Amino acid sequence: MKRTLLLTHPDCHRHLVPEGHPERPARLEAIEKLLATEHFADLVREEAPEALREHLLLAHAAEHVTHIESLMPDEGLTQVDPDTWLSPHSMEAALRAAGAAVRAVDAVANLEVDNAFCAIRPPGHHAESHRSMGFCLFNNAAIAARYAQEAYDVERVAIVEFDVHHGNGTQEIFWSDPDVLYCSTHQMPAYPGSGDASETGEHGNVINCPLPPGAGSTQFREAVRSRILPALDAFEPEFLVLSAGFDAHERDPLASLKLREEDYVWITLTLMEAADRMCAGRIVSVLEGGYDLPALASSVAVHVQALMKGAAT
Repeated sequence: MKRTLLLTHPDCHRHLVPEGHPERPARLEAIEKLLATEHFADLVREEAPEALREHLLLAHAAEHVTHIESLMPDEGLTQVDPDTWLSPHSMEAALRAAGAAVRAVDAVANLEVDNAFCAIRPPGHHAESHRSMGFCLFNNAAIAARYAQEAYDVERVAIVEFDVHHGNGTQEIFWSDPDVLYCSTHQMPAYPGSGDASETGEHGNVINCPLPPGAGSTQFREAVRSRILPALDAFEPEFLVLSAGFDAHERDPLASLKLREEDYVWITLTLMEAADRMCAGRIVSVLEGGYDLPALASSVAVHVQALMKGAAT
């Protein structure tokens, strides 16, 4: 049995969005309800701390952080872009989300636990170094990767993403960094329009595996086996960060891939096996998308169960 840390915080519920917006507090409510059952009694649980400004600056320009701070409303909602909104407590939520990622790295690097999952919102993978977009304010996975390098003298970090939407922000932040490998499976065409296989980064450190609408388990697993696992083997990361989006599920309303819960078990165990071989099993997983509430909750549940149990793939 693995020691798995669950990090979340009530402040993440206080990031409010307009009625009908898919990235809503009910997402966390659905996840937390399922993770409160007896099947998850062995989880190590902590409330996420707030990230420090210096943590945000690991992945974002100072002027960007200042800009988001300046937009925070005293009441009501403020729009950042057509999809991204701020409410009076959105900064606290964003700091808890980034803080969860930082604390997760600490806990795993210091051997307090074997791995960690951050049940957080807002998500982060669309946030670029100078821009918030696509529901995202700050890039939690990028902050985790940079923090592992900064705080623990880790040279090489890999980020693997399986959200249905391409993590343009993560790609942009690490485009020129030979010490961070970014690998992504995602639907294409789809928002945000990036993630073509020809986008490889300045050092060949970006591996994009676009999947056509309607693709399911077979295409997803083949992309992971044929492109992502060989890239990980060649890169030999010392730490692995997962951008864990669950909107590639067949029930999700925002796209049209056809993954199921068993695919999330498979990708989790597959990446755990890779981490065991390359980086002493060190994995931090951060929540990204997933907008059908029952599918999101059940997919997160099997992901966390796999993190807790582990197994040969």
